[in-house]
Amino acid sequence: MYKSFKKMPIWQEAMDIAEEIFKLTEGLPRKEDYGFTSQIRRSALSISANITEAFGRPHTSDKINFYYFARGSVTETQSHLEYGRRVGYLQPDIVRALDGKLEKLYNDLNKVIVTLKDR
Repeated sequence: MYKSFKKMPIWQEAMDIAEEIFKLTEGLPRKEDYGFTSQIRRSALSISANITEAFGRPHTSDKINFYYFARGSVTETQSHLEYGRRVGYLQPDIVRALDGKLEKLYNDLNKVIVTLKDR
């Protein structure tokens, strides 16, 4: 059992992805600051925030719900990445690499959810 959410590998993965997304979006057009850039950054950061929220909840059912929310933020971020690729903002190889990391995180969240449900 972890004494801090910061020690959790899934939280660390989520923060790494949020950081990558932030750096990736720094070069986007200024006209997207309150649109696409904001949306993808918020969805990416929401993953780690929901993992943190789950960590702080005392009841298993609450924890599971926040891990589901984190999983939803993973897929939202994947959707934003695909949009960015389609409109030419993001390079396909970068999107593929990030999508792979997000897919791994999605599967890791599923494992946590299953483990908690089996308790």
